[in-house]
Amino acid sequence: MPGSRQIWSPKGGTAMDVARRILGLLALCLAATTFSAGRLEAGPVELGLITGGERGTYYQFGLDMQKLLKQTAPPMALNVFPSKGSVENIYAVYQRPATQMGIVQSDVLAFVFRIQSDPVLRRIAKKVKMVFPLYNEEIHILGRKGIADFDDLADRRVAIGREGSGTYLTARILMKMADITPRETVFIDTDEALAELKAGRIDAMFYVAGYPVKLFTDTVAESDGLALVPLLNKTVLEFYEPSSIPAKTYSWQPTPVQTAAIKAVLVSFDFRRADCDSVGRFAQIITKNINWLITNGHPKWKSVDLEYPLRGWEQYDCVRKYLGKPARTATEPPASENPVMDAIKEALGN
Repeated sequence: MPGSRQIWSPKGGTAMDVARRILGLLALCLAATTFSAGRLEAGPVELGLITGGERGTYYQFGLDMQKLLKQTAPPMALNVFPSKGSVENIYAVYQRPATQMGIVQSDVLAFVFRIQSDPVLRRIAKKVKMVFPLYNEEIHILGRKGIADFDDLADRRVAIGREGSGTYLTARILMKMADITPRETVFIDTDEALAELKAGRIDAMFYVAGYPVKLFTDTVAESDGLALVPLLNKTVLEFYEPSSIPAKTYSWQPTPVQTAAIKAVLVSFDFRRADCDSVGRFAQIITKNINWLITNGHPKWKSVDLEYPLRGWEQYDCVRKYLGKPARTATEPPASENPVMDAIKEALGN
């Protein structure tokens, strides 16, 4: 038009065109921000924890932490899953969707590192990190009355848990250490083992769990004619921590019973994405509210020491960050620094 003046952008178009483009970009940015905020506000952060059998202490600990997290602000949801054992839990924290944490026995991971021939499992185990040490798990041996002690299991029918469970692996290690060979070794879950024991089809069963075990509290009575079997073998007690199940832990148990214990460990995988911060936040909440768990949770919370120096384990660096600890660069100590690992390696001939 005569007398009018047009300004062109470097890519062509008038000033009005440029203004429209800028406004369009601003609208897109605003929409993206709104969408992102909407995603963050859509619901609480969700974590998954794989534990153990629904009558076991792992599962009860999971429910305690789930209850605590429901009360936090901002909220954090914890989904608690039962499982068949510690080996399953190691796989789960690596490959199961929305399952960032698990509970395992500390000797089970040692077993994987030193004995397990599955290269995939070994590779996963190398990147499994400790969130917190938890509590001592007592080795429960429940048997027919008349079994004097652990060594008396030779030439009897003994259930040692489902293959791959923590109970199975610990029982296998103990019997190899002590050179005890049952007449029949039965690989069944603890619920089924108790039913078989009550029916007289087996003589004893193993169950590795922190006392009081709900299965024995709820479904064993004096009239069943069963008793906890002492574990006094010196070879075993050189490597596992001596422990005792106090009298009346179970209504049918009149006197204390000597046994051994292994530490339960809360673990995660070495994630390098959003899950890292979620697990770190979770650890921070647990640390700040440990007294609530002691007061309101399973009795075993009273024995939890979150700072317990557990040999052979490296604490997840995401946890250390949220707890204000310096980053740790040390790797897993050699087997010579971990007597349980040495014992497992020697006992199983590897």
